[in-house]
Amino acid sequence: MSYLNQHLQTAIGIIEAYDGVVPLAAYLKNHFSANKKFGSKDRKNIAHFCYAHYRMGHALKDHPAAQKIRVSLFLQSNEPGPWAILFEQSWLEAWSNSFDQRIAFVKTAFPDFHLEHVFPWLEQMGKQIDQAAFLKSAFVQPDLFVRIRPGHKKNVVQKIADQQIPFVQIGEDCLALPSTSKLEGVVAMDQELVVQDASSQSIAQLIKKLKFEKKGRISFWDCCAASGGKTILVQDLLKDIDITVSDIRSSILHNLSHRFQRAGILHFHPMVTDLSVQKPSLPQKQFDLIFCDIPCSGSGTWGRTPEQLYFFKKTSIATFKELQQAILKNVLPLIAPGGYLLFSTCSVFQQENESNLDFILGQDVPLTLIDAQYLKGYAMKADTMYAALIKKMS
Repeated sequence: MSYLNQHLQTAIGIIEAYDGVVPLAAYLKNHFSANKKFGSKDRKNIAHFCYAHYRMGHALKDHPAAQKIRVSLFLQSNEPGPWAILFEQSWLEAWSNSFDQRIAFVKTAFPDFHLEHVFPWLEQMGKQIDQAAFLKSAFVQPDLFVRIRPGHKKNVVQKIADQQIPFVQIGEDCLALPSTSKLEGVVAMDQELVVQDASSQSIAQLIKKLKFEKKGRISFWDCCAASGGKTILVQDLLKDIDITVSDIRSSILHNLSHRFQRAGILHFHPMVTDLSVQKPSLPQKQFDLIFCDIPCSGSGTWGRTPEQLYFFKKTSIATFKELQQAILKNVLPLIAPGGYLLFSTCSVFQQENESNLDFILGQDVPLTLIDAQYLKGYAMKADTMYAALIKKMS
């Protein structure tokens, strides 16, 4: 048995044991820590096979894992490369640079294969999404994107080039790098650049539409702060802002505080609160800008975490929508007159996006929509997001 076939069998064993409770990356890390016999190349191949299996989503779900992995490898690559030994001659002869031709061949080999089965909730998807392009993107590993912070562009580009790390510049401050790129020790993380998906960076275009009526310092609340990347983006764009950040767990804010130190953000107001409950702890003031990057299905990011696609249940959409609307209802009264709400998700589901926008605009608050759009990362090996900018009238 070739070493690749051995790796394939190991991956199948992992897949049979994995239940999706923890992220696949963490599960694999723990598995390899407990099984020291695997070298770096072994780990890379085994992980690749595991991810290939989950990229199939719900297609061919009743077929053996080995078949799904092979189909996924066939659809992911324009040529067989090192995987050739895993395939019969007929598959090698059918291998084409055309994704559509490869799909057609898979259908002849497996008549029950349908691309739409990969993501079987297309009817729930936002109407602006190109469904065919989105489905194809399930078989593409997204790039690593970084945003260069103000004043560091020349140095950052030179440092990355000196290490011969390939990159493509997208826009003014965004770089796309291979997903496996390691930048620690090459640049000053968070000080010179931040790791931030291209679509998340594109929210800057909405922030640039802000026209504050008040004079003086802008009060800003990142109400679902997570790792703090959105706050760093707003700080870089608006400069002198009075920052409040909140999240549901103190550990998140602890990690965020260290990141802010590296980013040069030394003054901010942290707050632990669960905004989904009926009467949460809230800041005792209103804000000129509230950024609500709300907890969601993450369906626009499943190219990075395909195991979530595999284990996702349709009923979760309604659960997330209920959670999101509870948070939004608590947040809306804290928009200052003349202030803004920037609402975003990394979901492609209409119920988490357009339906929530309708919910926001239907509240008893004088609000007007400035802009709403999908940030279609599937066209550029990035995440897909939704963002809406809403103003509260004076």
